[in-house]
Amino acid sequence: MHKKVVFLTGTRADFGKMKSLILALNEHSTQFETHIFITGMHLEKKFGETYIEVEKFAKKNTFKVSNSSNGEMDIALSKTIKQFSNYVKNINPDLIVLHGDRLEPLAGAIVGAFNNFLVAHIEGGEVSGTIDEHIRHSISKLSHLHFVSNDASKKRLCQLGEDPNSIFVIGSPDLDTMVSKTLPSLKEAQRRYDINFKNYGIVLLHPVTTISSEENKYNSNILCDALLSTNEDCIVISPNNDHGHKEILTSFKNKLSTSQFRQFPSIRFEYFLTLLKNAKFIIGNSSAGIREAPFYGVPSINIGNRQKGRDKSTESIINCNFDEQEIIGSILQAKTQSFNPTNEFGEGNSANKFLEVLCKDYVWQKPVQKIFNDF
Repeated sequence: MHKKVVFLTGTRADFGKMKSLILALNEHSTQFETHIFITGMHLEKKFGETYIEVEKFAKKNTFKVSNSSNGEMDIALSKTIKQFSNYVKNINPDLIVLHGDRLEPLAGAIVGAFNNFLVAHIEGGEVSGTIDEHIRHSISKLSHLHFVSNDASKKRLCQLGEDPNSIFVIGSPDLDTMVSKTLPSLKEAQRRYDINFKNYGIVLLHPVTTISSEENKYNSNILCDALLSTNEDCIVISPNNDHGHKEILTSFKNKLSTSQFRQFPSIRFEYFLTLLKNAKFIIGNSSAGIREAPFYGVPSINIGNRQKGRDKSTESIINCNFDEQEIIGSILQAKTQSFNPTNEFGEGNSANKFLEVLCKDYVWQKPVQKIFNDF
């Protein structure tokens, strides 16, 4: 068996989650030949040009192309469909692997489904909020194989009519990296990014696509004002490139340019995990505050409704609104409490489970013509 597998990546986040899966297949190079299609945020200078990291990791079989659209997600989707279609028709993969709920994997799923390529979706069946959740479920409906984080996600995919025999619970692949003994030390991370803070929080705020740019601007200004009031040292990471990101970047530039803050367009995933593990808190509306932070027992201040559908009952997650006093109070609460690590997304062996599935002959015989399975 020799199978050609294409991974599509559009953001620093999805690449960080898929790295362990790519490595697992690379270690069995007689069976699998991996390729990486790079687009989206990776190619934008204001987000750190993280395609360089992907190319260094892969060393070969990469292809990069910009889908830049001035923040218009539908135009970026159409560009990605056209570009990815040309790419896969040229290399003719046996499997397309996609992650999550972004427009780039949606484009990949559309191309795969329309051209009869087998498609695998990582971390389907989850709920979050805004347009992201609709995109995630759409990708699942266009995919043939599902590698999910837990049994609850599997149940939701069954409710969507997916074949239970095509759903494999492997946990969340980022846990493979989170438990790795090769993560950099805190000193290494601080030296690499020139961070001198002894104690710090992490700020990670993404735009909400279902509200106006003005509202995203208002929300980011509220957060900035609250952070300035607390005098907490903070590592600030730029948002993703969804519509509304320009307003957030402007707020950060105008309000968080003091020595209290260190701003970065992106931080390499392994170094981000080390910094997160040693942070006093993480604040914003990123899924990192819902998934990765509780795994380390780090307090997470989740603001607003971007993560509305996710389970936020974990005691280390402090939920609040975009209100300056609420945010200040939540930061004080996070600083004065300690929490035990919690985990609902696997044991850090997702790559091995992923590999085991793909080594089974019957998986490659899955028909591309799907049927609806009544729940």
